[in-house]
Amino acid sequence: MTDLGQFPSPTRKAPRRRSKWRRFRKNIFVSFFIDLLVIAGTALVLSLLIKTFLIRSFFIPSGSMLETLQIDDRIIVNQLVPDLVPLERGDVVVFKDPGGWLGAADETQLDPITAASDWLLSAFGITAPDSSQHLVKRVIGVGGDRVICCDADGKITINGVAITERYLGADKNPSDIDFDVTVPANSFWVMGDNRDGSADSRFHTDLPSKGFVSKEFVVGRAFMVSWPFSNFTWLDNYPDVFNNIPKP
Repeated sequence: MTDLGQFPSPTRKAPRRRSKWRRFRKNIFVSFFIDLLVIAGTALVLSLLIKTFLIRSFFIPSGSMLETLQIDDRIIVNQLVPDLVPLERGDVVVFKDPGGWLGAADETQLDPITAASDWLLSAFGITAPDSSQHLVKRVIGVGGDRVICCDADGKITINGVAITERYLGADKNPSDIDFDVTVPANSFWVMGDNRDGSADSRFHTDLPSKGFVSKEFVVGRAFMVSWPFSNFTWLDNYPDVFNNIPKP
């Protein structure tokens, strides 16, 4: 028969462990380190949740949206658009490549330390490593709209009404390319504010997407330039430009 008395009682071990833990926690450096880990862990979890469901940060890699957005500007994007909040004409939209708009993706393999660093910084919204895999344009037409360029005055018309695009530079034409398109349901016709420097919907009509951006590719609506601080601004969707457009 086994002598149970030779084994330490589990009920005696628990108080010892708690006592050791209390003494361990009383060390000011250990306590600070633990608190720091808890704070960082909580911030990371919250940041991941916000990034996944609410907002994301992207940087602007090209000049297709000049002068509204400068190269290397950092923008904040509302991901509730368009699933919960409709995307409207004039909105600045961020979307994934609908197919063939961008060149081949960079397949360069990062070393493990750099990859881990990029992931951590992007989780906190400090960097946006996949910005070059997305596009940023302004919505000109929504589902059902007939968008034509150009009328006798050189303006774009939407459903028969000409628009004066105040977000374009004074020396920019609405378009040097003629087009006449009807936007499919749940899709968008998008154009860059820097019209002669933007490979937008006009240049992709020969692709299966016909130049339209389907809702499924939309990441969200950009609503703020957050960095550099000198460029900080809320992004306008110029409702006065599109107010008189009739329903399709």
